[in-house]
Amino acid sequence: MLALVNLLSNVITIYIWILILSVVMSWLISFNMVNTGNRFIAIVAEFLFRATEPALRPIRRVLPNLGGLDISPVILILLLYFLRDLMYEALL
Repeated sequence: MLALVNLLSNVITIYIWILILSVVMSWLISFNMVNTGNRFIAIVAEFLFRATEPALRPIRRVLPNLGGLDISPVILILLLYFLRDLMYEALL
């Protein structure tokens, strides 16, 4: 059982890093620091968007409009940390 919890914890950690990379990529694209005409950048940005958007969309629907500030990735990261800690506590 511990091996399964460790595997899920590692998957959650990888997904958190994907969320962070998605946020950084969106900032780089917004400030025109990377060229989305570059095929590699476009593929990476599309992958990050498709990997994170299904989890972020329900959170964005619930949150009030904060102008240009999107805190949904922060809320999702906190929820994932909570889930990971809850898994370890349930194991004990």
